[in-house]
Amino acid sequence: MTKYTVPIQQAGFTLVELLVVIFIIGILAALLVTNLAGIRSRAEDSQAKADLGELKKALRIYYNDYQAYPSDSSGAIIGCGASGTTICSDSFSNGSDTVYMKDLPENMSYYSDGDEEFLAVIELNNASDQDISKSQAACSPDSRIYYTDGPIGATEYVVCTD
Repeated sequence: MTKYTVPIQQAGFTLVELLVVIFIIGILAALLVTNLAGIRSRAEDSQAKADLGELKKALRIYYNDYQAYPSDSSGAIIGCGASGTTICSDSFSNGSDTVYMKDLPENMSYYSDGDEEFLAVIELNNASDQDISKSQAACSPDSRIYYTDGPIGATEYVVCTD
């Protein structure tokens, strides 16, 4: 009698199948990481725009108290002390009891005529942000004599006196 042996089938994946799955997971991971970087950049831009909006409100309150906007010096706010001669660093106050803004926006530049007008500029990460062109059209920084940094950049968001 002849004895037949049945080959044992092993369960598992072939090398090609494993490589295909790893390749697909790699593509999905690359897409996800790229998308997350864009989300973080847009979130930072949203925070910067919100910070400038808060600064605008704080400056308006300062104007109501002193009937003039604080002066500027190399992009920093002058007028934080009672005498109007100190430069704001981290907070914006009148030097005694009134705090107009606890934390000033980082990397913000401030320009003013020291009287009726001000301009605050911050650079955003996302050059395709539609709010940039709207803000520049509303404030037109290049037409203001006290704005001394030359032509406004394509990624600079601006707030100004209403």
